[in-house]
Amino acid sequence: MQWTGLNEIREKYLSFFESKGHLRLKSFSLVPNGDNSLLLINSGMAPMKKYFTGEVTPPRKRVTTCQKCIRTPDIERVGITARHGTYFEMLGNFSFGDYFKHEATAWAWEFCTKVMALPADRVWVTIYQDDDEAFEIWTKEVGVSPDRIVRLGKEDNFWEHGSGPCGPCSELHFDRGEQYGCGSPTCGPGCDCDRYVEFWNLVFTQFDSDGKGTYTPLDHPNIDTGMGLERLACIMQGVDNLFLVDTVQNIMKHVGRIAGIQYGDDDKKDISLRVITDHIRSTTFMIGDGVMPSNEGRGYVLRRLLRRAARHGKLIGINRPFLFEVAETVIAENKGAYPELAEKRDMIVKLIHVEEESFARTIDQGLQLLNHLMQGMEGKVFSGEDAFRLNDTYGFPLDLTKEIVAEQGMTVDEETFRRLMAEQKQRARAARKNAGADAWAGGANGTEELPATAFVGYETMQSEAEVLAVIKNGERVDSAEVGDEATLVLSRSPFYAESGGQVGDTGTITAQDTEFTVTDTTKNPSGIFLHRGKITAGRISEGDTVTAKVDGERRAAIMRNHTAAHLLQAALRRVLGAHVEQAGQLVNDEHVRFDFTHFSAMTPEELQQTEALVNQAILEGISVECREMPIEEAKKLGAMALFGEKYGDVVRVVSAGDFSRELCGGTHIDNTAKLGLFRIVSESSVAAGVRRIEGVTGTGVLALLSRQAERMQETAAALKVNNVSELVQRAKQVAAELKEKDREIESLTGKLASVRISGMLANARPVGGVRVMTAVLPGTGADALRAMCDQIKSRQADVVAILAGVTDGKATIAATAGTEAQKLGVHAGKLVGQVAKLAGGNGGGKPDLAMAGAKDPAKLEEALSAADELIAAMLK
Repeated sequence: MQWTGLNEIREKYLSFFESKGHLRLKSFSLVPNGDNSLLLINSGMAPMKKYFTGEVTPPRKRVTTCQKCIRTPDIERVGITARHGTYFEMLGNFSFGDYFKHEATAWAWEFCTKVMALPADRVWVTIYQDDDEAFEIWTKEVGVSPDRIVRLGKEDNFWEHGSGPCGPCSELHFDRGEQYGCGSPTCGPGCDCDRYVEFWNLVFTQFDSDGKGTYTPLDHPNIDTGMGLERLACIMQGVDNLFLVDTVQNIMKHVGRIAGIQYGDDDKKDISLRVITDHIRSTTFMIGDGVMPSNEGRGYVLRRLLRRAARHGKLIGINRPFLFEVAETVIAENKGAYPELAEKRDMIVKLIHVEEESFARTIDQGLQLLNHLMQGMEGKVFSGEDAFRLNDTYGFPLDLTKEIVAEQGMTVDEETFRRLMAEQKQRARAARKNAGADAWAGGANGTEELPATAFVGYETMQSEAEVLAVIKNGERVDSAEVGDEATLVLSRSPFYAESGGQVGDTGTITAQDTEFTVTDTTKNPSGIFLHRGKITAGRISEGDTVTAKVDGERRAAIMRNHTAAHLLQAALRRVLGAHVEQAGQLVNDEHVRFDFTHFSAMTPEELQQTEALVNQAILEGISVECREMPIEEAKKLGAMALFGEKYGDVVRVVSAGDFSRELCGGTHIDNTAKLGLFRIVSESSVAAGVRRIEGVTGTGVLALLSRQAERMQETAAALKVNNVSELVQRAKQVAAELKEKDREIESLTGKLASVRISGMLANARPVGGVRVMTAVLPGTGADALRAMCDQIKSRQADVVAILAGVTDGKATIAATAGTEAQKLGVHAGKLVGQVAKLAGGNGGGKPDLAMAGAKDPAKLEEALSAADELIAAMLK
């Protein structure tokens, strides 16, 4: 057995199964394609479920892959042990109704003992307890000694997820030696100790389960195998865990150099090194596949992993953004197998850096909130709910919360904290528990056996076709008649089906006395176009010959806007930089909405430059060409790919001269001049690191100008201006008049406040050694309350004032304490928090001045009436 690097193992595996007639496929994206049951791809089989179910025809009956995978249910355990990780690679060979147990077992044994040269006497096999066929094959055909085959029960060696395809498993284990064992006489494969490492699972999918205990043999059984690449690397490299594997270790060493520490010197710091190493692998690959940080879904997973890694950086003394540097090593170690990482390097590194800086600000916000919560908290126990909120919302670790509150002589209600954490974990696990079973579920409407629709819409907007299916109320029917809403499947179609951000076409499908109005066109994963709409005349039946005609004027507008999206991306990359990538788009007949990766709002100058570049390309009248070519040739030409999208071997390249070149399956005009003009309507934020531009072309620009002219006329009328050209001068005049009135109001408000304060001071009541004044002041906002408190504390050193104001149904409470009152023990921040709590609110601040909000204005009087008692309790 010879030491073998992880990248070499991957190549050996894929090459071996290629030699056995398998088609090598690139890893699918971590983002599931058309599968809502999964947040992220979590196994080698997951992206191929449609091949197994027959919903989609596989490119070949034998396939092999090395699949990127993410699993996060046990994220809290990552780092605590050396076993857990969120990112891993799964080697697999698959048979879709081709070979079965005989070949799968023989090839598995050959690869392990011949290619990888694992000692045959250290490889053990487990089988399902009732799978005598597998036992016979392993012993009599493959030649494995019967005493190294272990039969295990359904829980261990039978793959099943509810109803659907299922079958027995056979797992391969490697014996690491007695020194890793538990010493039990029954120790063997399946034992919980570290001696026997399961590294390859062969699933023999041979039954169809009804979920109630009945198993029907499949006519064409399948093979689905999965082997953890990192696990095999551990065996081949003689190391105990994935963090010691060569490529992973190089990432960890980079982290150690930044922190000035070494793995193995300190158990606590080792936890942080493992967390950072695992999470930066996950996040680098996720971003490379198009995942962007957000507060929900897979974007939240990404953000959580990044923030957990950044937090552990702080725990080992790294007080600056550093993950973006480590991402460079992740890319360097993996770009051979995953070249998209190198292609997206600028984007990945920039986004991680921005997210790190954002988290640094969030940590600061968490500290402020923690200090605020401690000021308003009674007793010596910090709320478990607040500790959980700090952890969940701000990524604030419990250990850090405990450390800070301990400085104030407080402890944390850890029982409540851990209960809430457990509930959150349970929700996460429940959400994923049946993902495998749900993934196999899929509604059928009788179109499964139909061929993919031939799309002719690039060349024409009208064609003859045969009606292959009529679907009504989700069921396939023979025909539909006038007034029915239905979906038609045609043999060929000029209608573009919604895809790549371009909306589906509308139009008509007609026969002799029949008309079907198409209101939308989509397609299913098998490439069958679904024309949705309503029969407005006659009757349509399966087998009819019809004429399909696209609404040409609407399509032309869509094409203008889609070509504008390409020109816009090219212009943005010129103005902002090469990190700009498309992060989503919507192209319809009214406008183009283009989302792109960028990390700050565009300036007016940048917007003007971008718009000018697009219009320059339009005025030059550049020919737009659409060509199909091998993807490698397209890449050599510099064609831009959609961020996170997966492409086949042959792609369609849309070029506007040397200005723009993109991979795109959409429809486009043939010359940029036909856009007429391009105008940016708005630029805004969509999420962290993602901006959005909305723009219009052609008649959309004319409509925009017309609306703007109407608004200017309406504005002129409202300002009593006869000529629109006088609007600017009149607006300046009105603004100056309003500013002067604001000064007058401010002066009067100040005088009124002074009078009110004088009256309240005169009626201040003694409490202990201070004088107390309280008042509810309707119509008084937060700024006015703060100003009044400033005046009060400057006039009288022994006064404590609590003032409440209500504006637009919103209640605000302000408290102030003079210097003498503070010396006696009054703390305005703590006082306002206690009063606000009585009115359903919270708040806090400094000893001399503090503000709070209150949810129930009706309880303000009652809350203020408790002030004397609360102040008396503070006095020393």
